[in-house]
Amino acid sequence: MIVVVAGSSGLIGTALVARLTAEGHEVRRLVRRPARTPDERTWDPDAGVLPPEALAGADAVVNLAGAGVGDKRLTADRKRVVLESRTRSTGLIASTVAALDDPPRVLLQGSATGAYGERGDDVVTEDEPYGSTFLAGVVRRWEAAAAPAVEHPGVRVVLLRTGIVLSPRGGALGRLLPLVRLGLGGPLGSGRQYWSWITLEDEVRAVLHLLDAPVSGPVNLVAQPATQIEIVRALAARLHRPAVLPVPAWAMRVALGEFSQEVLGSLRAIPDALTAAGFVHLHPTPEAAAAALLP
Repeated sequence: MIVVVAGSSGLIGTALVARLTAEGHEVRRLVRRPARTPDERTWDPDAGVLPPEALAGADAVVNLAGAGVGDKRLTADRKRVVLESRTRSTGLIASTVAALDDPPRVLLQGSATGAYGERGDDVVTEDEPYGSTFLAGVVRRWEAAAAPAVEHPGVRVVLLRTGIVLSPRGGALGRLLPLVRLGLGGPLGSGRQYWSWITLEDEVRAVLHLLDAPVSGPVNLVAQPATQIEIVRALAARLHRPAVLPVPAWAMRVALGEFSQEVLGSLRAIPDALTAAGFVHLHPTPEAAAAALLP
């Protein structure tokens, strides 16, 4: 299979490209600089430049492009970057796919469980409406930008609503692990808020599964939800460390600004569509995740 990947240098993209290559697929990586290797193709989503030949002949496109939401404080300028980096890249890929005489048969479009906003203890499936948080608004417009491909009868579009990806190499866990190793891990705010999470390995496995599974529309890429303190305690137990020192909610708001809504908010999303498509998690629980991530 020939698979085009945008956002190949990020945490998920790097792992996905490695897995695709190891399984014998041909990978073309879209890069925002002059191509340096035979597998690279240059594009410029800010300028609306994507040569059609970069996608021609491909079986699938996986679009994971977008600026990190939690990397910097969400100032007005940063919010614009977060939104436009997603809508421009998605709109360009979707319109280019739709204009091809023989388009890729599937577009796996990056998205986020942040689509649902704050939902407390309610169980959330893919049928739930968009929420009202900043990230929910971003996801609404991000997913809408894929419309040209969604409307093409020959293209199956899956919206990869990814939760918190757990990996010691980066993301939320990459920041949390040093504290847990020092015995400083504990509840963030109340700790009782639900986190919708998935290990990096299961995330990549799920993406590969969806290349062929007959499913379209939004798919929650998550394991079974757990509370934040349940996840931290599983990690701490694996490392033989305590997990009792709380981080007050006010301190999180000072440190993270508006992004603290995503950390302190509660979202209990479940993988209904993914499970119905036949996917089986390797790490369905925080304890299984801790054992895999911290051997």
